[in-house]
Amino acid sequence: MPTPHIEAAEGAFAETVLMPGDPLRAKFIADTFLEDVVQVNAVRNMFGYTGSYEGKRVSVMGSGMGIPSLSIYAKELITEYGVKNLIRVGSCGAVSKEVKVRDILVGMGASTDSGVNRARFGGYDFSAVADWGLTRAAVESAERQGIAVTVGTLFSADLFYTPLPEMFDRMEKLGVLGVEMEAAGLFGVCAEFGAKGLAVCTVSDHIRTGESLPSDEREKGFSDMMKVVLGSI
Repeated sequence: MPTPHIEAAEGAFAETVLMPGDPLRAKFIADTFLEDVVQVNAVRNMFGYTGSYEGKRVSVMGSGMGIPSLSIYAKELITEYGVKNLIRVGSCGAVSKEVKVRDILVGMGASTDSGVNRARFGGYDFSAVADWGLTRAAVESAERQGIAVTVGTLFSADLFYTPLPEMFDRMEKLGVLGVEMEAAGLFGVCAEFGAKGLAVCTVSDHIRTGESLPSDEREKGFSDMMKVVLGSI
């Protein structure tokens, strides 16, 4: 049934929902990769669509930026619409010298400076990890298509403009590959409400080298990532 944030009717979403941060990226994904598309949400311009990919029903919906925004939509998709699998498809900034701009990262876990997972775990540290089945399916999809991916951990930041740039050194030392703003929250919501989550990101900029993609490529230049994700469903 409709919620304060989603107007879709019961059954409007597929069991698998792809979640880019930008609602316009959700529209681009629906228009470019899906067939028989129906728009199912436009509340607050957080566009949601359901269509099919190679005969399989799939939905895509924006999450907004940051853990608080994503958590609202992810929770309601799970508890009110019966969504089983939520896959973040987005961008990240690289901190590791082992990855480059345009590389695809499969996030098997996410650290964070947010307090949301401690709040849901009684003040203790929560291990925010992706679902193994979704992770394995994404890697196998990439292998079948000859697309290189790197599997590792992400850092979900509350602040885009961090006042603690020295944290990047700590992240790199501890093996974090990239920084984004949603994955740890998604994994926490999925764990709390019984769904499966995954985050797959294209490296849009490199914090160490300063290299970055222009804004139009950030929105539209992720075809290999989408091939990996859609091929895993």
